[in-house]
Amino acid sequence: MSDEADKSSKPYASPPCFMHELADGADTSHEEAWPEVRRWRRATRDRLIAERLAVPVAERIRLADIVARKLDTLIGDPSGRVVGLYWPFRGEPDLRPWLATLHDRGATTALPVVIQKAAPLVFRPYCPGDRLERGVWNIPVPVVDEENIPDIIVSPLVGFDAAGYRLGYGGGFYDRTIAALPKRPLLIGIGYDFAELSTIYPQPHDIPMDHIVTAG
Repeated sequence: MSDEADKSSKPYASPPCFMHELADGADTSHEEAWPEVRRWRRATRDRLIAERLAVPVAERIRLADIVARKLDTLIGDPSGRVVGLYWPFRGEPDLRPWLATLHDRGATTALPVVIQKAAPLVFRPYCPGDRLERGVWNIPVPVVDEENIPDIIVSPLVGFDAAGYRLGYGGGFYDRTIAALPKRPLLIGIGYDFAELSTIYPQPHDIPMDHIVTAG
């Protein structure tokens, strides 16, 4: 977990019924609680994305550089390792300059591709200059029909909690992908300090990150 996250930031309020359930010791992973969890996640997701998009572009660039330097410290020498990254979307930290340095330092870099709904992602090799096409949500993806198994997955997040659980866009793609891989990679979530929540109310299928790296 990033030690530099702003602990003074105000956590988003839990739904009133959750506060009552938690006080009574209820298990929010139970299927009866899931619809309320889903509504809370959707509202929280929308709020955090709006806050993220409000960050000026120049500030996003500065924060992405801070995140990249933290990642270098965390990962160390990337040579010979397959690093799965992402193409920035809706105000996410833009790590494309860092991706280029990884490739220059001997790493194999790859981007995630949605093959079908409710299925694991695949990671296709990509380095700057490779041809891309529009994928789901018009996010650019590599055109090569080749797959890599990442040693490290650097995934964007909308929100996160102290236990390392990641709030994403709600499609469950990363959880399915990690569960389907033959070996667990090093999992690193990327976001902004203000995205920290007291909890995301993790469900049985949610997989925590090994590290959360943020700036802001």
